[in-house]
Amino acid sequence: QVQLVESGGGLVQAGASLRLSCAASGRSFSTYAMAWFRQAPGKEREFVAAINWSGGTYYADSVKGRCTISRVNAKNTVYLQMNSLKPEDTAVYYCAARTKFGASGSLYSTTYEYDYWGQGTQVTVSS
Repeated sequence: QVQLVESGGGLVQAGASLRLSCAASGRSFSTYAMAWFRQAPGKEREFVAAINWSGGTYYADSVKGRCTISRVNAKNTVYLQMNSLKPEDTAVYYCAARTKFGASGSLYSTTYEYDYWGQGTQVTVSS
């Protein structure tokens, strides 16, 4: 099975930056589609960003232009660089992996399309 461990969350002021990391275990990490989701208290888990095996990316409109997802396959790690953070970015951020194969180069933005999840890292942005 695949294990995912997030880190890098914290308490910051609006306008600050954070870089989240997700360390993964797996035999074929380089072939996995990876993503970041977030969930605020009492709300549904929502998509933030995704990256496919070739480095193609896709972002939610709410973070487009402020966030960058990247991966270093040699380290089995995916990152989420977040800039110009806003109070509405406050949430638990989860790393997700899709190990099932699909259309080559596909990007997935729903929770149902991922089969492994990390435990989450808290991001709190004060105004």
